[in-house]
Amino acid sequence: MTLTELKYIVAVAREKHFGHAAEACFVAQPTLSVAIKKLEDELGVSIFERGGSEVSVTPIGAQIVAQAERVLEQTAAIKEIAKQNKDPLAGPLRLGVIYTVAPYLLPPLVKTMIERVPQMPLVLQENFTARLIELLRQGELDAAIMALPFPEQGLSVAPLYDEPFVVALPKNHPWASRKAIDAEELKSETMLLLGNGHCFRDQVLEVCPEMARYSTSGDGIARTFEGSSLETIRHMVASGIGITVLPCASVPESEQPDSMLRYIPFTAPGPSRRVVIAWRKSFTRAAAIHAVREAVLSCDLNGVTMLPDETEAAA
Repeated sequence: MTLTELKYIVAVAREKHFGHAAEACFVAQPTLSVAIKKLEDELGVSIFERGGSEVSVTPIGAQIVAQAERVLEQTAAIKEIAKQNKDPLAGPLRLGVIYTVAPYLLPPLVKTMIERVPQMPLVLQENFTARLIELLRQGELDAAIMALPFPEQGLSVAPLYDEPFVVALPKNHPWASRKAIDAEELKSETMLLLGNGHCFRDQVLEVCPEMARYSTSGDGIARTFEGSSLETIRHMVASGIGITVLPCASVPESEQPDSMLRYIPFTAPGPSRRVVIAWRKSFTRAAAIHAVREAVLSCDLNGVTMLPDETEAAA
């Protein structure tokens, strides 16, 4: 039994597909399949049920995968223990950031980190919340910046900032001169949403639950459209296809006269999200986490409320 084999079974359990798991592990599918079959033969049990388009985990396999995740996390902890006597700010920090935060936070954050702790370069990855949590637990990331809520088991969490949402409209929309918009009014509009997997999509659907019904029913195509990024959706709104909801950090601080968009706040109390930094409880470079957090709090993000309270909510 090897750590590589354990990584493979965790990947297959997550992806529910051998091919996708192989891509995530950067190996050929036959290599991954042979390694997993070897592990199953060694253990004398079937970890996965093969057949159809989706791979499922057997009951005993679920227990093995859960233990494999713990082993991988502890392996990462061993590496961290070896660094305890070294400068916690020396050496790279592997930081994940969700897609709807990264484009607006990373430019000022990276600049600040270079100025303050040049000896600790950030190794950055954008991804979905679920994937970042998986990488954290496997020890492939040191910390991740995400939006609540998410499963926090085994993770420590500290708040960074609260971010209100705003409505983005074409400049000729009837609401363009409004001072505020009630969330209930959105159900009458053609809404542009992010695709499945984005936590911000789920947060927007909480603002207007009617959109969830439209997006899963037969007339959903006529009522909602899905984009791959906030910037794609912003351009679609500018072209007059519909309206959308954006996090305020993505909104320009000053509206240009020739802009094709108008940004209108929600009627108070408007919807918002809390952005946090999370890391494994076993991660020993507390000073590195503190340095990233302090750098984030010094960033000038449009409309957000920074949370300087040092209280950490450990799950």
